[in-house]
Amino acid sequence: MLPALSLLLFVAANACLVSAQATYNGGYTDAKQVRLRIGNGGAGQSGLIGAWANAFIQYMVQKNGTQPFLVDWVLGDTTQSLNFLAGGSIDVAVTYNDAAETQALSSGVAVNRVYGFRDHFLLVGPQSNPAQLNQTDDILVMFNKIVSTGNADVATPPDLSVRPPTRFLSRFDKSATNIKESQLFITIGQVPWAFAYSTWYHQYPRFPLQAIQGASLLSEYTLTDRGTWLSSPDSVTSALTIFKAGLDDASDLLLNPAHVLLGKNTTDPTIARAFLSWVVDSAGGQQVIANFQKNGQVLYSKVP
Repeated sequence: MLPALSLLLFVAANACLVSAQATYNGGYTDAKQVRLRIGNGGAGQSGLIGAWANAFIQYMVQKNGTQPFLVDWVLGDTTQSLNFLAGGSIDVAVTYNDAAETQALSSGVAVNRVYGFRDHFLLVGPQSNPAQLNQTDDILVMFNKIVSTGNADVATPPDLSVRPPTRFLSRFDKSATNIKESQLFITIGQVPWAFAYSTWYHQYPRFPLQAIQGASLLSEYTLTDRGTWLSSPDSVTSALTIFKAGLDDASDLLLNPAHVLLGKNTTDPTIARAFLSWVVDSAGGQQVIANFQKNGQVLYSKVP
């Protein structure tokens, strides 16, 4: 089979295998046609992608005279969403890793990128705090304490009636969160996932809401994000403590900036391009960010 034909068949098959996690109509129940497909993980689970989708549909109908249409949300972490974008399964990807996004742009997978919003990573863990983290420590000191006490607890297991062993739950799924935690471990000269594997390093490939639930049930430290934390029930967060939270400062290691990438081949180029323009509009997507709350708290920050 010719290489070009093989590629086309692969892309077509890949697109067919991806299904929407949710479909939004902006309140227009007569809308029938999907004209935009958005790939994302955590912000989809928190409800932000749905809020964006509904507000964008309303804007296009009311301000531009567009006929009502549908928007699909396709669940995928940063790596998956960029792969979906490359395969033509989605039109835009909302992702959280600058290096991967830059590669998507340079390779032609994406043709435009805009700054969507700021999320923030959180280091959370059990209230018993077996690694004895101090909230005045910087994030690298905290990771070093997790490594050292994790290794010590493997050598000499603690009395479980006193405290749980120090363990770190990694999403281990190529997500932006997994990449960030890996960067932090590497920065302190540690690669606990490498052979011989560190047994305190718990590989738990799940999406954000499921991962934080696992850390809560198992009394383990984990890296999560503010959107996921505020979207989780009290039954999950009540067993955990936030030891370090990212700030809006661009130099903060725990800042989690989200960008929106436009794919090369889109279902409807006019709608997709309009979405990127609307996302950065202070009266459009940025207003949705400013107003988006869970439990009375705003989840994300607008772009600077």
